[in-house]
Amino acid sequence: MNVEMYWQKLGCNFAQVDRIFDECMKEAMALLSKEGVNAYIENARFLGKMGRGPEPLLVYLEEAPGVAAQIGEEALVDLREFAHYMSTHTNFKAMVPFLQTSGSVARRLHSYDVFKQYVEVIRDMMDRTSGSVHGHHTTFPSPGLPDLLKQAPHLLSALSLEGFRNWVEYGITYYNTHPERQVDYFTLQSADAHAVMQRERHGTLLIDNERKLDSYMRALWSDHDRLIPYSLAFDELRKPMPYFDEIGIRLPDVYDDQHGVSGIDRYRASLAHMAAHRRWSQKMVVDNWSPFQRIAVEVFEDSRVEYLAMQRYPGLRKLFLALHPIPNEADLQLQDRSLINLRLAMVSRAILDPDYSYENADVREFVGRFFAEMEKGESSSSAIASIALSFIARTRRQTDASPNTYFENTEVDYRDDNRHLWIFIENSDEEESYEKEPKVQEEEELKGLPPRHYHEWDYNTQQYRPDWVSVYEAMHPSGNSTKIDNLLAKHAGLAKRLKQMLEMLKPQDKVRIRYQEEGSELDLDVAIRSLIDFKGGCAPDPRINMSHRTDGRDVAVTLLLDLSQSLSEKASGCDQTILELSQEAVSLLSWAIEQVGDSFAIAGFHSNTRHDVRYYHIKGFSERWGDEVKSRLAEMEAGFSTRMGGAMRHAAHYLKAQQADKKLMLILTDGEPSDIDVDDEQLLIADARQAVNELDRDGIYSYCINLDPKADEYVADIFGRQYTIIDHVDRLPERLPELFISLTK
Repeated sequence: MNVEMYWQKLGCNFAQVDRIFDECMKEAMALLSKEGVNAYIENARFLGKMGRGPEPLLVYLEEAPGVAAQIGEEALVDLREFAHYMSTHTNFKAMVPFLQTSGSVARRLHSYDVFKQYVEVIRDMMDRTSGSVHGHHTTFPSPGLPDLLKQAPHLLSALSLEGFRNWVEYGITYYNTHPERQVDYFTLQSADAHAVMQRERHGTLLIDNERKLDSYMRALWSDHDRLIPYSLAFDELRKPMPYFDEIGIRLPDVYDDQHGVSGIDRYRASLAHMAAHRRWSQKMVVDNWSPFQRIAVEVFEDSRVEYLAMQRYPGLRKLFLALHPIPNEADLQLQDRSLINLRLAMVSRAILDPDYSYENADVREFVGRFFAEMEKGESSSSAIASIALSFIARTRRQTDASPNTYFENTEVDYRDDNRHLWIFIENSDEEESYEKEPKVQEEEELKGLPPRHYHEWDYNTQQYRPDWVSVYEAMHPSGNSTKIDNLLAKHAGLAKRLKQMLEMLKPQDKVRIRYQEEGSELDLDVAIRSLIDFKGGCAPDPRINMSHRTDGRDVAVTLLLDLSQSLSEKASGCDQTILELSQEAVSLLSWAIEQVGDSFAIAGFHSNTRHDVRYYHIKGFSERWGDEVKSRLAEMEAGFSTRMGGAMRHAAHYLKAQQADKKLMLILTDGEPSDIDVDDEQLLIADARQAVNELDRDGIYSYCINLDPKADEYVADIFGRQYTIIDHVDRLPERLPELFISLTK
């Protein structure tokens, strides 16, 4: 990596930039293409020469790679151009907040086009609230703009882009002449701000359900692709539709409930339709087809793949029918407009709905031909297309060419635009109408689950940085499970001693509850005493039964392992590495917890900047302690850094979901929280402390086992009294199970 060459290209003399440049370049070269890195440096050079000091350049260098990786490298130019525009404006002080929040905003919007629309909303506010008239700026800046930019990630986590625009519009309209009240509004301190936010907060946001929908695609369709939102608010004339291409699957950024179907189910319907296309549709050469013929083929092919999907998952029929309009056959008598959409909508409804009542002979005939073709068992796109072309030839009217087109109850809005079906041998106007988008070379990791974003605490401002940390999770690779069996055999003597201690922790199976009027069995002593009372003329005690309850432990445990690079170092006074000793200790602890019968999970983590925190599942709560788990534990490796707060929050996400009376998180680490993109040592320590407080509020008891001899300097700041420092690391296999026993006895 020739960082020096890029430093020369940057041509910067700021000492502050020099200190962070190497790390920024590492991130940029990991996330961007070679062309992207060059554009990154050129844009940074421009910002450094604007005469606004080092801060805009610093923030751009830190944020731009993440923005480009999220929404595309073309965004690098947009960041620079809009920052430059702000620098020439009376609102130049808002330039840094815009750049600082660009990464969080990009993660919320997920799309280059939607990000550009966000920038236009900000540009509009700049010009209107600072009094721009015919391109001439007044001397006062917009009082609420910097605060709006700081709040943008939070607002976009609750609102669609349309809702965000409407919320901003309200603030501009009603507070443009009241600077103090404008600031209150855009800092979310006024009642109006919250009321309007609640009013605009509607529907189901794609960004909030991305992981759920990704799991839906994987589980039901064994399919996966990047989900990219678009906003319906900024293109009302074209009315964009869902579609998929080589970059990903495009869906609206928000779906409202409709016809009794929830927003999340509307997303599922759209994804099911496109997944069916991806599985069963074949491309067709269409140079010689008219637009009417293509429309007919689209509808018949849409119906074919949905029919196949319903055969596979019958529950989809109810969902498709609820969202599919019911066309009005009586309107076929209209003579003043094109009715091609109405006839095709009738075909589509009739194929999906066995109870749909209609009389048109042509529709009836071609629906029958459709089902006859499907019953052959080897249906294809081309076979159904020939039926569609025959339908158009049979039913076409002269009025179909009329510009006055019938649309009522004919549009099926969960279906995609079918661009994936067509092959054009020669370029046509229709082909060129689709946007040409560059191919994105996705990282291998994007084939896994999408990241989960977590806030991070900034002790300097006493505020959370929203969506600051990206946590990527994956199943830990597997190795040879016999390695763990050998480690357990090595500590057989210790295991025998532990087993005696564990016997005291095991729950008693039954505890007798006496003096019950109703119970599972007769309490003989009480029954005899009651009989004596009855014979003696006294009122007998009716509580002659007894029942039983299980007197058991109800504990769920997560063992979170620091897998940072320092674990590969040799332990003091020992020929083993800290990682090897940790494997032995975790193996013994897992065996011990299994003996007791507690529910437990094991996970490891390390980090390479805030954009890349890796979280590895080694054992899930529902898994047994067996060869599969042992094989993952045997393959543990050390690398990178220790961003502890984000990993703890992610582990808590799973631990909170466990149905247990007591929840314990054990963190095994050999050093303080740190990462290569953080210079302030206290920053990640303070964030980890905040994470501990969050866990405590959620009813999770956290406890740290620290292997760092210098841990006294920081561990109490994070965990209070909830920690143990093990100075002699070679004793870890013995101490770790004993600590667990003492914490849960």
